[in-house]
Amino acid sequence: MAREQTKMITSIGGQALMEGVMMRGPKKTSVAVRLPDETIDVEELKIKSLRERYKWLNWPFIRGVIAMYESMTIGFKALGMSADKSLPEDEEEAEPSKFDQWLTRMFGENAMNYLMVIAGTLGVLIAIGLFFFLPALSFNLIYNYTGIGDGFLPWRSTFEGVIRILIFIAYIGICSLIPSVKRVFQYHGAEHKTIFCYENKEELTVENVRKHSRFHPRCGTSFLVLMLIVGIVVGFFIPFENPFLRTSAKLLLLPVSVSIGFELIKICSKYDNIITRIVAAPGLWMQRITVKEPDDGMIEVAIAAMKDVIPENGEDIICGRCK
Repeated sequence: MAREQTKMITSIGGQALMEGVMMRGPKKTSVAVRLPDETIDVEELKIKSLRERYKWLNWPFIRGVIAMYESMTIGFKALGMSADKSLPEDEEEAEPSKFDQWLTRMFGENAMNYLMVIAGTLGVLIAIGLFFFLPALSFNLIYNYTGIGDGFLPWRSTFEGVIRILIFIAYIGICSLIPSVKRVFQYHGAEHKTIFCYENKEELTVENVRKHSRFHPRCGTSFLVLMLIVGIVVGFFIPFENPFLRTSAKLLLLPVSVSIGFELIKICSKYDNIITRIVAAPGLWMQRITVKEPDDGMIEVAIAAMKDVIPENGEDIICGRCK
């Protein structure tokens, strides 16, 4: 059955930032940041959505890849904006470090952009090594050097998928121990609670937001977990045993996992039954790590971001059964 809310938000989504929250609405995207002087700054993030310009990019099994790309690019812009605004003035005016001076000499005024590209490239390479190459190599080592028979071969994709999920859980768990990351996870909770409050047609106040759940089915964490699970099924159709070829094939098929995972998230947000609850359960479990209870100040920031993107004409509100 469809979810019972008579009215619910469909196109507003959020993202937790360092000392802030980004909210995406049907017409605009805004970033709210807690400044060093404890005030809240709200600024619109100028973006050009591919899915708005080209309607065919909203077709099922295409929109997931585009949505993930846009979410990553917008997230990086919002994160940079949040970091700049939350930096104390005395740190902004501080003397550049020797490393900063070296970067400026090497790359000029665009040093930070080059650094972000390098860091992003290294991050992607490390992710490929950890989540794709290492599981495939681990299976080969166990199969070749333990004397396990060919009966183990059909379990290759399942084994790799479990290793990938365990690495993901361990990585997120370790990151959650870092104080700054924990605060981001708390802002994540404020974002979810605020969206729930709005979906339930309640006034956006700290008291109303606080009582709502921090676990939301349309969360990026749930999306990533579903991608990992779908990747197990996709892996059954990859015949290669060589870890390099297998990793290359998985990367080429990554858009398939992204697309299926995105559609599953949309189905789980639209319908509430035993099947969708089972599908959504792993992602909701994982949110116990990535989504923490916020304090009232964080909720205030999330409310400010939400209020700035709500259309005055109410065109984000539709019947839950017609979604």
